[in-house]
Parts: sequence; structure tokens; C-alpha cells
Amino acid sequence: MGGIYEVMSPWAEVDPLPLRGINPRPSELRGKRIGLFNNNKVAAAPILDAVEAELRSRFEGVTVARFGRTGHVDVADTGDRERYEQWVRGVDTVVLAVGD
Repeated sequence: MGGIYEVMSPWAEVDPLPLRGINPRPSELRGKRIGLFNNNKVAAAPILDAVEAELRSRFEGVTVARFGRTGHVDVADTGDRERYEQWVRGVDTVVLAVGD
């Protein structure tokens, strides 16, 4: 039992990049129009109900616009695409609920 073992880290050595979203986050939510996107899964609507209640209690003047998929496919692959694109243009930011 006198062997020598080399222990290696499972983490790769990489240059860390700062995390950033697709678009910049809004600096303030007061008075903003928030889009709530429902992915058509069972728990998505109740999750967004809770998110909406929290947003309204924390940020004065918040309005909410909801959009939900009608099927389990990309919106781009449905007849809802034009309505979706119009919805996105009408909100300041979006919260997506994945209700699995």
C-alpha cells in the first residue's frame, strides 16, 4: 500500500469570461412593461402568477404583458410568430418560465 498516486482536478483550465446576457439588463424596473412568457408546461402559469405578484409588490408602475406558446415547438415554427414578434417589441424585458 505504499504506492504514489497523482490526483488531477476535473476542472479545465480556461480563461474566465464575465457572464453577460443576450441583452443588457434594465437598470430599473419601476414603470417598465414586463413580458411574462409561458412555455406551455404545467407549472409555468403558476410560476408566472407568483412572479407577477412579486413584481407588482416591489416595483411601482410595473405593467405586465403575457405571451404563451400554444404548442411544444418554437414560436418561430407556428402561426403565432408574428403575434410573438409584436409582443416582444412592446415590452422592456422578459421573464421566461419553464414549468417542468
